[in-house]
Amino acid sequence: MTRDPADLTVADHLDGAREMAAADRPFLAHLLAEEAAQRTTDVATAAAIRAGFPNPTTTRTETD
Repeated sequence: MTRDPADLTVADHLDGAREMAAADRPFLAHLLAEEAAQRTTDVATAAAIRAGFPNPTTTRTETD
């Protein structure tokens, strides 16, 4: 594990996003995926990453 966040790779961010999604932390998963997408040079890959981890504030439904 690295101590410097600048040393993290796209794969590291995606791994973290998957872990946060599995732990029911969708906003953190979204933030990590967004960072991965920003670090990706391929536009199609970035779009696929963003699609896999949508912003939870736009997909949340209210329950009573």
